[in-house]
Amino acid sequence: MTQRERKQSVAEEKSVLVKVILPETIVGDDPLDELAGLATTAGTEVVGRMTQRRDKPETATYLGSGKVEELKLCAEASEADVIIFDNELSPAQTRNLEQGTGLKVIDRTELILDIFATHAQTYESRLAVELAQLQYALPRLKRMWSHLDRIKMGVGMRGPGEKQLEVDRRLVEKRIRDLKDDLAKVQGRREREVASRRNVMTISIVGYTNAGKSTLMNYLTEAQVLAEDKLFATLDTRTRRWQLPHWGPVLLSDTVGFIRNLPHRLIASFKATLEEARQADLLLHVADASNPDVVNQISAVYEVLEEIGIEEKDALLVLNKIDAVSDQHTLDVLLQRYPGALLVSAKTGEGREKFALAVSDALSRSFRDVDVETGIDNGRLMAYLASHGEVVSKTYSETRMRIHCRLPAHFLGRIDDPDTVIRDHVPTETAEDKDPIEEVA
Repeated sequence: MTQRERKQSVAEEKSVLVKVILPETIVGDDPLDELAGLATTAGTEVVGRMTQRRDKPETATYLGSGKVEELKLCAEASEADVIIFDNELSPAQTRNLEQGTGLKVIDRTELILDIFATHAQTYESRLAVELAQLQYALPRLKRMWSHLDRIKMGVGMRGPGEKQLEVDRRLVEKRIRDLKDDLAKVQGRREREVASRRNVMTISIVGYTNAGKSTLMNYLTEAQVLAEDKLFATLDTRTRRWQLPHWGPVLLSDTVGFIRNLPHRLIASFKATLEEARQADLLLHVADASNPDVVNQISAVYEVLEEIGIEEKDALLVLNKIDAVSDQHTLDVLLQRYPGALLVSAKTGEGREKFALAVSDALSRSFRDVDVETGIDNGRLMAYLASHGEVVSKTYSETRMRIHCRLPAHFLGRIDDPDTVIRDHVPTETAEDKDPIEEVA
């Protein structure tokens, strides 16, 4: 089945959305708003909604028995084809709910996996999605063959359902191993590719899905990355050159969007894709200022960054879509909460100059002001310092030279010449300490 046919078939389904709100659950004004966006992105028509507050999930069906019956009646009245939970269900809970309602039941994780499968375009992202899907499906294989469980054979023989289950389990486990091997190779290539760009400063855009990351990248670089008002419109990393004002050329990368309760399997599977963010000199954390739930979305992104081990990376918070914010008080409250945030509109260009200056200043924080002392004939080092930083001055003696320069710290780490000495620059210097010949760069 082609991707177009698949989308058309999914689009014919009607869905009922369900969310169990537990004491620790963070919800906005509309608890099902995000799930509705996911369901719409997957191609279903939302025809019903239901929420329930509980102290803890019911073991068998997540909902209470009365709510299951109410859910069944709601689905029948709206002629729904599928029930979508905003919670993560166990295989047994999914099976019991399907038996109780007579309809297909999927949870939040399965819905996100379905969206990722539809939007994956590159070989790398398709591998990552397939691995996550198989890891999700493996403990649920028994449900797929439950219709054969009642068929019995002779004494000592097992039903064909159980036999088929074992065969499928072995096939799935082998495919998972193969996918992990393939992804490891892809990750190795991606790490080498990213490492090869270390001669240029790199910036990675991260943020909640549908925060306007791709639109911002298109505006800054004319990259023509797909930008739609949908959740997870793009999954693949794009890297383009950005001529940063007051700085020069840098590499700007757009990464897959994050979401609250992003399935752990997806985070692990997309490790290679997120390598751009891991190795970047600066992160631009883009958030949708017009979204009523923006504070929780910002927190969710920080949680994902912590999970993938890059929470300590230098980052700028960019509050995007300010053109869609009608109340100035909303922006004032956000700036009080995040005083260092930048206000921009990737759609109209508002705030672009201040944004560019802030990015330049942030990149400068990684620079070191040093004196590099080496042999007078070390032309290779002189060229290296000039190409990767700013040479302020050069001081010569008979056999040595001292170069006062500013450059990113990671470029200094690559200087391993035993004849070279690197010291932090001391601004003040007495006349007696100066070498006889000085040339200002």
